[in-house]
Amino acid sequence: MEREKTILLATEKYASLESWNYELNGGALERKIDGKGTEGTLGNSLTGVFKSVFLPQGYPDSVSQDYLQYQFWDTLQAFASSLSGTLATQASLRGVGVGNQEATVAAATITWLLRDGTGMLGRILFAWHKGNKLDSEAKKWRLFADVLNDIAMFMEILAPIFPTCFTVIVCTAGVFKSVVGVAGGATRAALTMHQARRDNMADISAKDGSQETLVNLAGLLISLGLIPLVTDNPPVTFILFSVFTILHLFANYKAVRSVVMETLNEARLNILLRQYLSDGRVLSPQEANRREPVFLEFRGTAPVRLGVRLGEFVSSYEDLQAAMKNSNRPFLIGVKHGCVCVCLGPEASVCDEIWAMCQALCISTVLRPVAPLEGALKQLSISHGEKKDHWDLVYESDKLMDQIFQPFLKGLEEAGWQMSRNLLDWDEWRVEWKKKSS
Repeated sequence: MEREKTILLATEKYASLESWNYELNGGALERKIDGKGTEGTLGNSLTGVFKSVFLPQGYPDSVSQDYLQYQFWDTLQAFASSLSGTLATQASLRGVGVGNQEATVAAATITWLLRDGTGMLGRILFAWHKGNKLDSEAKKWRLFADVLNDIAMFMEILAPIFPTCFTVIVCTAGVFKSVVGVAGGATRAALTMHQARRDNMADISAKDGSQETLVNLAGLLISLGLIPLVTDNPPVTFILFSVFTILHLFANYKAVRSVVMETLNEARLNILLRQYLSDGRVLSPQEANRREPVFLEFRGTAPVRLGVRLGEFVSSYEDLQAAMKNSNRPFLIGVKHGCVCVCLGPEASVCDEIWAMCQALCISTVLRPVAPLEGALKQLSISHGEKKDHWDLVYESDKLMDQIFQPFLKGLEEAGWQMSRNLLDWDEWRVEWKKKSS
């Protein structure tokens, strides 16, 4: 008897996973995985359940390419931080008098309230002072938050050793932890926005919370075995805390290093511009992110302030005339007290913002170079050295940008950089001025 042919009726797949075939075989409809057999193996079903519980819907197509690597290191650092937190909590409880018959409930309560109160004030002050920096420098502040968190936990572990200063130490640690809460939460939101490729920030945040809860649960189970070892044993406590802290910091460093952002901030734009002025090459997002510094820098090139008031660098009519000499663009640039200031017009586009930032970075680099200058920047520096006039430096940098900006902008687009928005740290001042023609 002739064997009936198998007829392929339809195919389907979930995101970029395996595809399934619907086939008509002997009058029966069968569903097979890539023609390799029928569905339903236990391993595949368990893996699918795990992915649906802990990974965003549509993974990996619904997230950025760096998602899995970042989440691996982020999970590892959360695990180490959970164990360190157990040691710090145990030390804090011992410090407020848990297990000490001479301690009073009132004294412990006051200490705890003072710690929480100072932490609340620290949270408000830090958000006011640095909140606008957390988007543009998410990697740096993410790593800073985790380093500060380790310092705070170390202080909590030390506090019981100095009973006379216990309240001051735990209150200071509370302030540090409040800063960690603001910086960590805000930068997590910025990184989630980067990872969300289908406007699925809520789903990614929810799954990130599930991953963190699972890690904390594992840390809790291990902590149950650690507590008997560290109770009334400070040397073991410090040894374990040191091990967990090293693991925590290493995992955090690897996590922020794995992030590849395609939006331009000051650091990445500076790296791209310096490379382009050096050899005419535009770096890809992967190359520029590898070079981006992830530690906070306290010294470097001359500071750049974006979106400032006109009065920040114009103090006379002559200054205003000099600033408006090339006012055919919707921004003005000047130098005051070693700081490069940029006034932005209300009609400025994203490309105008990038142009203004590139010009400001050229001026900043020439004013305070941190490395030997090459190419066009070297010529700009020589010209400035001969005239010693900041306005001449502004004019020469404007001529340089006229020559290189459009090819540079085209190179950025071709390299895969996102040009519809940027993460440059613009303030909200906008200035209108009379054009030359009027």
